Amino acid sequence: MNIATTQPKVKTGTPPMLIAARIARILVGIVFIFSGLIKLNDPVGTQIKFEEYFEVFAQDVPFLHDFFMGLVPFTLVMSVLFCAAEVILGVALLASYKPKVTVWLLFFLIIFFTFLTFYSAYFNRVTDCGCFGDAIKLKPWTSFGKDVVLTVLILFIMGHRNRLRSRNTGWLVALTIVFTLGLGMYAVQFLPPIDMLPYAVGKSIPDQMKPSEPLRYKYLMEKNGDVTEFDKYPTDPSYKFKEMVLVNEKAKPKITDYRVWNDESDFTQQTFEGEKLFIIIKNTKDIDAGSLPAIRALVEGLKGSAVSPFILTSTSDDEIKAFRKEFQLENVPYYKADATVLKTIMRSNPGTWLLKNGVVRGKWHYNSTPDAAEVKQLVIE
Repeated sequence: MNIATTQPKVKTGTPPMLIAARIARILVGIVFIFSGLIKLNDPVGTQIKFEEYFEVFAQDVPFLHDFFMGLVPFTLVMSVLFCAAEVILGVALLASYKPKVTVWLLFFLIIFFTFLTFYSAYFNRVTDCGCFGDAIKLKPWTSFGKDVVLTVLILFIMGHRNRLRSRNTGWLVALTIVFTLGLGMYAVQFLPPIDMLPYAVGKSIPDQMKPSEPLRYKYLMEKNGDVTEFDKYPTDPSYKFKEMVLVNEKAKPKITDYRVWNDESDFTQQTFEGEKLFIIIKNTKDIDAGSLPAIRALVEGLKGSAVSPFILTSTSDDEIKAFRKEFQLENVPYYKADATVLKTIMRSNPGTWLLKNGVVRGKWHYNSTPDAAEVKQLVIE
C-alpha cells in the first residue's frame, strides 16, 4: 500500500507589497534628490522664500511676531541646510543607509513642507512655494498635492521599514554631505552655477517682456444658469460674462515687472539701448562694503568707453545719495527698480550686471567683480 505524502508549498519570489515599497523608496529618493539639487543651485532663492513665509507668519500670528521675525537673519543658513538635507536623505534612502532613521527624518521633513504648501494654497499666501526652485513653477494646490503624495509614499515605506536592509553605504552619504554643502556655499559665495532666472546671461530682456505667441483666451458665459465656453466673445446679449481664461498660458511673458525709473522719467527702454553696466544695490544696510573698491575701480576703468555705468537700487533717495558719497560713486547716475526685481536679477548685494542692446552679456557676484578689460571684451564679442 502506497502512502502518499504531501509536501508544503514553498513560496518563492518577492512579495508584491515589498516590491511596491522598493518602488516607493526609489520614487521618493529621486524626487528629494532632484528637488534638493535644484534648490542648492540657488540657495538664496530659497532664503527669499523662507523670509516671505516668516514675514507672513509674523503678520498672521501676531503673538509670535517676534519669534518669526527673529528667524529671518538665519534664513540663508536654514536654506542651505534644508536643501542639503533633501539631497542627503534622498541618497541615504536609495542607498539603504540606516533606513529606519532615514525614513523618519524624511517624514518630519515632508510634514514641514506639506504644512508650508497647504498654508500657501489655502490662505493664498506666498503663492510660489519654490518647491523646485525656478526650474519648475508649480501652483500652490499642485505643490500641496505633490507633498501629500510624497507623504503617503513615505508612510507606506515606514510601514515596511523593518523589511529594508541596512547597507554599509555611509561613505556615499558622507560624500553627499560634502558635495551638497560645498555646492550650497559655492552658490552663496558666487552665483548659481546654472542660472535659471529670466535675467541670466544670454537672455534678451525686451524679448521676454513680450508673449512668445499671440495670447488666446476662452470666454465662460452664463445664460439661464448654464455656463457655456466660447472661443470668441459672443455677440448674443443674452449671455452674461462670467470669466476669461487664458488658453496658452506658457506663451505669457517671462518678465512682467521689469521697470527702471527716476524722479524725472521712466528709463526702462533706455536700458535696452547700447552697452550699460548696472551696479545692483538692493539695500545699503547689509551690503558688502569690502567689495566696493573693486567696483569703483571698474567704473574708473570704463571711462571713455562705450559702456555706461549706472546704479540700480530700491533704496530711498537719501540713502543712495549718502551711499554714493561715502564710497566715491557720486559720478555714477542712479535709477530705481522694484526690490523683488532686483532680488531676481542679482543674488548678491552688491553685484554687477551687463546689458548690450537689452541682452545680458555678463553677471557677477561681488566676490568676482570683473575688471574693465573683461567688460569691454564682452560687449565687442
